[in-house]
Amino acid sequence: MTRAGRWWSAMLDLVYPRSCSICGSPPEDETDHFCWDCLSGISMIQAPYCSRCGDPVDGRVDGDFVCYYCGEHNPHFDCARSAARYDGPLRKAICSFKYNQALWLRRDLVRMLHACAEHHYGSTEIDAVTYVPLFPARRRQRGFNQAQLLANGMAKLMHKPLLRNCLARVRPTPSQTNLTAPQRITNVKGAFRAKKARWLEGRRLLLVDDVMTTGATVSECSRVFKAAGVSRVYVVTLARG
Repeated sequence: MTRAGRWWSAMLDLVYPRSCSICGSPPEDETDHFCWDCLSGISMIQAPYCSRCGDPVDGRVDGDFVCYYCGEHNPHFDCARSAARYDGPLRKAICSFKYNQALWLRRDLVRMLHACAEHHYGSTEIDAVTYVPLFPARRRQRGFNQAQLLANGMAKLMHKPLLRNCLARVRPTPSQTNLTAPQRITNVKGAFRAKKARWLEGRRLLLVDDVMTTGATVSECSRVFKAAGVSRVYVVTLARG
């Protein structure tokens, strides 16, 4: 943040004191809207995890491994990683950001997402950042696409172009929440269409979303991208359900 930005933030704090968006306690200086207690309550994902989709497992695993789901379904993305588990303070923050328009949380969430991408993809060649689109009616209802907001912040931090409107959601899909893994795959099959295919050919994309569960949605997006000529699709999400 610039000196002017820090000054303006300090002035706003005097008039409208910040509080942790999760528990209401005063946040620390180095965070915007999380206190240290809530930050420490976030279950960051650590090894061991599936080398393909990043799904963590408990216990000891020696060497790289591929989880049963990836072995069975062979997702179309090249690699997927998530910052933390979708529980506790992070779940509350994402739900507030996504459903209650708590857009002030974007900076905190983008920093967490960027740290994850830097850790796992820091040396990976990436040409552009993009995101999972919403169906137009859903976007109008919500007022924004949370994945697009996250991707925009990521593109700025990574000094990469943000690729907008390269993927369209061509039909509405029911919520994936209560569906089984096979049902999730069927639910999103054919729900996306690639645009700007000439520009996509040969590109390496970082695909951003907020939450990944089985990976059916990002896999279908990746399938469509690959069919349009994209060479690599790397996925990064805030949370793993």
